Parts: sequence; structure tokens; C-alpha cells
Amino acid sequence: MSQRIYSLAYLSSHRCTPAQAIGVAAQTGYHFVGLRLWPNAAGAPQQQLLGQPEALRETLAAQRDTGVGVFDLEIIRIGETFDPHTWDALYDAGAALQAKAILVAGDDPDEARLTDHYARLCEVMKPFGMSADLEFMPWTAVKDAKSALRIVQGAGMPANAGILVDALHFGRSTTTLNDIRAIPRELLHYAQICDAQAGLNFSTEQMIHTARCERLLPGDGNIDMQGLFDALPADLPVSVEVVNFRREANTSVQDWAAECLAKSRPFVQA
Repeated sequence: MSQRIYSLAYLSSHRCTPAQAIGVAAQTGYHFVGLRLWPNAAGAPQQQLLGQPEALRETLAAQRDTGVGVFDLEIIRIGETFDPHTWDALYDAGAALQAKAILVAGDDPDEARLTDHYARLCEVMKPFGMSADLEFMPWTAVKDAKSALRIVQGAGMPANAGILVDALHFGRSTTTLNDIRAIPRELLHYAQICDAQAGLNFSTEQMIHTARCERLLPGDGNIDMQGLFDALPADLPVSVEVVNFRREANTSVQDWAAECLAKSRPFVQA
């Protein structure tokens, strides 16, 4: 059986520059990193690289020195007004870094318009060699796996379309294991692992706080991690995405990355 591929997600290495994240990944057993080169909200944290040639050179050098690749870039949000060329610099950076995917969030409550815009995004991204992976999150307009699949199918199943499954959002949405199994294999490029308290009784503010500040290490919550990763393809790359400001305050980035990977492995190894 082929070795499972692990990526160190941005949220697990948010204290690092892109080049530093690659170094940490190499030291702690990851094959790839995820980078947040575009913030998830105006003024929110991000890693600085776009428009900074020296940072790009450092990151490319770190890739060459370590063999660690860039798996995904964050983040494109599809709102009510949407111009895919807003992110041209992100596509260029992704191509330079040989990234595989860009993470996409859907915020537009008009599903028909969101679907059209997603199709347009896939079209614009096609020359750059990356997939557009739509992540369902229960506080967005794409609340569950069924919604994500409906949008991607409505967009005509572009060749570079994708659906991103995050264990946190699986555990806090109405998504079932059968919904996960129903996602066509060609739409799955990677999945994100972390833990939390599962349930549908959290406010939007609570869900966002957990997602951005207080995820749990796999096994420390009660999300059905084993069921989820058994339902996903056995060769699917896994992005380890565990941010916990309180826990991280007492540990180095390297030790945190290593612990996150060690706690993830039991749930995703065959």
C-alpha cells in the first residue's frame, strides 16, 4: 500500500513564514505544506508572499532544499459580487510553487449565482494547473457536503473542480458518512483532519472561534474521525489542520507540528 501523504496546514503552522513552514514540515515528517497567502477576511492573518519576490525566492529555495512541496493555497471566497481575476497574483504564485489546489469558500446565498461563479473560477484557474476545492462550512452558504456536491455538479463538473472535507465541518454540519461516500472520487484531492466537540447546537460565532482558534488534536474531541477517514479514499492526502492558541502558547512550532501529525496518524493509516 502506498504511503499516506501528509500536509502541514497553514493553521497548524500559522506562526511561520512560508519558507519556515516548509522547514518545519521537513523536520517533522510532512510531505507538503498549505499556505495562506490571501487572508480569509480583510485584515485577517496571512503569510506574506504575494508581491514580495524575495519571499517567493526563499520559499522556492526551501522547497528545493527539503523536497517538501506546497499542496494548497488559501483562500478564495465567492461572494455576491465576484471577479475571479481578483486573485490573479495567487494563481501566479501557485503556479510558481507548483501548488496542487486552492481552497475555496462559498459565501453567496444565491446558489445559482454561486454555482455560475464557481464554474467561472474553475475556468480561469485551468491554465495554472490547480484544482478549485470548495470547502463546505456550516456557517457559510455551502453548509454541508450535499450543498458542495450540488454546486459542483451544477457547474458542470469542471475537470479541476474539487470538494474539500474538513473533519471539523463534518462534525458540526448535517453531513453524514453516506454523504461523504457519495462524493465522486475525482472531486476529492485532500481532506483536513482535526477534532472538536461535534454537534449542531453551536452559534456561528462559536463555530468560527473553534475553526480559527481552538481546534482539538485528533482523538481529543468526539468527532467520528475513524468513520470519516474510513469513508474517504484510503490514498487521499491528509492536511493536518489543528490550531489551538492556548495549547500552542507553551510549545514550539516544531513540537506542535510533530504532535499534530502523531495524533493524526492512527485515524488515517490503513
